[in-house]
Amino acid sequence: MVFKVAATGLNFSRFQSSWTWRFVLYRLCSTNKAPPFNGSYRGGGGMEKRILKVVSSGVKTKSVLENWVDEGGRVSMNELRVITRKLIKRRRFGPALEILNWMETQHSSQMTPYDYARRQELTVKEHGTIEAERYFESLTSTFSLKAASLPLLRCYVEERSTEKAEAFMLKINKLGLALSPHSFNEMLKLYKATSQYQKIPSVILLMKQNRITLNILSYNLWMDACGELSGVESAEMVYKEMLSDQNVEVGWSSLSTLANIYKKAGLTDKAILALKTAEKKISNSNHYPYFFLITQYTSLNNKDGVYRVWKASKAVNSPLTCANYMCILSSLVKLGDMREAERIFVEWESQCRTYDIRVSNILLGGYMRNGSVGKAESLHFRTLEKGGCPNSKTWEILVEGWLRSQQMDKAIDALKNGLAALKDYEWRPSPSIAVAISEYFKETKNFEKAIEFLATLRHFGLAYLQVYKSLLRMQTSREESPLYILEMMQNDGIDMDDEMMQNDF
Repeated sequence: MVFKVAATGLNFSRFQSSWTWRFVLYRLCSTNKAPPFNGSYRGGGGMEKRILKVVSSGVKTKSVLENWVDEGGRVSMNELRVITRKLIKRRRFGPALEILNWMETQHSSQMTPYDYARRQELTVKEHGTIEAERYFESLTSTFSLKAASLPLLRCYVEERSTEKAEAFMLKINKLGLALSPHSFNEMLKLYKATSQYQKIPSVILLMKQNRITLNILSYNLWMDACGELSGVESAEMVYKEMLSDQNVEVGWSSLSTLANIYKKAGLTDKAILALKTAEKKISNSNHYPYFFLITQYTSLNNKDGVYRVWKASKAVNSPLTCANYMCILSSLVKLGDMREAERIFVEWESQCRTYDIRVSNILLGGYMRNGSVGKAESLHFRTLEKGGCPNSKTWEILVEGWLRSQQMDKAIDALKNGLAALKDYEWRPSPSIAVAISEYFKETKNFEKAIEFLATLRHFGLAYLQVYKSLLRMQTSREESPLYILEMMQNDGIDMDDEMMQNDF
């Protein structure tokens, strides 16, 4: 793809003044007319309470706003933005979009680029790409088009629609809207996601030719592409250029990217050195960088790095989340350090407010894979006592662990318990589990239990071909007619394979 940034005489700074707050004059009021829009904030939050109260009942947000104005209530754009943010946080995207639409319809002169961008994001979420395209085409001002362009481009990127993204990029370039690295970075992300690494250097070249400043993300994606295309030396050249660029400050993410390139090349020592340097770049404002590095040290089988970063993460002035504990436990289990995993699990248990079964599942899986079935069972009962609610992963771990240890009765009971809970979550155990249990019944010649097991599977739509084949072999060995089993297969929409046809079932 080749696209060029259109030459433009646009002075973008002249639009800044239209983003500032401006108050409008009151219109003449009467009892039959709505009061004027007023930039002041009405105390008490009455309008906010009304909107947040009715959003779940299907009442249109637009109606609430109109009623509020008809009753003499004053509205501020700032208040509406606050309400919109709260609705989005509650995943009430439709009502939030209605508010922004009302803002644009009633008071378009006070819409900011942020408002247009947020409206476009919500349009994508609620109505999809086609409606977002229509909205973009309806806009006329440069700053509104620029604001709404990035969410639409991001939508194409998330859909992995290279053709649409490239065409749209050409369009916004012709309009003179691609004045920042963000749209170019979206194209870089798209090419990485679709493994079109060869297109990334050309995008970087265009950015340089048109004096679009590269940011950290631009450099990281470029460096990663060079590692894929040309190897370590090419990636190191990008890294050196980044170090010399006064517009960017090399942080932990760039060193992490470089470490991953070294890892892929088998240069473990260089990868570890890059990660150690990355540790020094981390700010203790949040936990995310620490656990990203913990995952990388785990992939390098470097326990010391995992322990060191885990200890450093405690300096962050915010509590560790369940996701943080899941990350460190998963790393320790992969590294085979079950003792330390147990110690940290107890630490999590001592401070958790709600028992998140996903955390204990990690330790449970480690025990079962190691053959420590007794420890796994003890942990399972312990989680139940503490109020943990088993999910699909819990039952899957238990079933597979008991199957491996040939404790078939426990495996069957666990499978039934898991299936019985399908009303609470969606779980489809792998065909190998059902087949293993069916084969067990065949080997023990327990035809009645096999039929009972098949009935359970059929109830949940899990009767696989291999299960039926196992039953047919049992029926044949009993010298009994397989017709009713074949009828069940037909009712379940399962066709016979070549092996069954040759055996003339």
